[in-house]
Amino acid sequence: MSTIVRWDPFKELATVQDRMNRMFNDMWGRTHHADEDYISGSWMPSVDVRETKDALEIAAELPGLEPKDVEVSVENGILTLKGSRHFEKATEGETYHRVERAYGSFERSFSLPTNVDPERVHAVYRHGVLHLTLPKREEAKPKSISIKVEDK
Repeated sequence: MSTIVRWDPFKELATVQDRMNRMFNDMWGRTHHADEDYISGSWMPSVDVRETKDALEIAAELPGLEPKDVEVSVENGILTLKGSRHFEKATEGETYHRVERAYGSFERSFSLPTNVDPERVHAVYRHGVLHLTLPKREEAKPKSISIKVEDK
């Protein structure tokens, strides 16, 4: 017995776009200078964005970074994450045979919905992941309204 699955062309398009972005990042996002033993380029940390009834929550993967290497700011309804990961040069007697991790600076920006309170943003860095909580304004939270039943 076979299952019928609805085809979603936009999902396939997003998958193709993601693959193309990764291909171009692999080709041009990182550069190696033979005369200098370092890797540089820009990269983008992966993020998860989810919404709860009380807040937006963002988790950004930043392995190998110290909190002092990351800057978080909110300005004019835009949340921005900036930072950099530096390549450690091989010391005498060491040779890198493969370098796959990205190094250099990064910047990610997110437009915040108007129901987010930028004054109460909270950031915690734990196990290489930056967790941001962006609470919603009180008036933006869903409100349950009870219905009275009246007899005629």
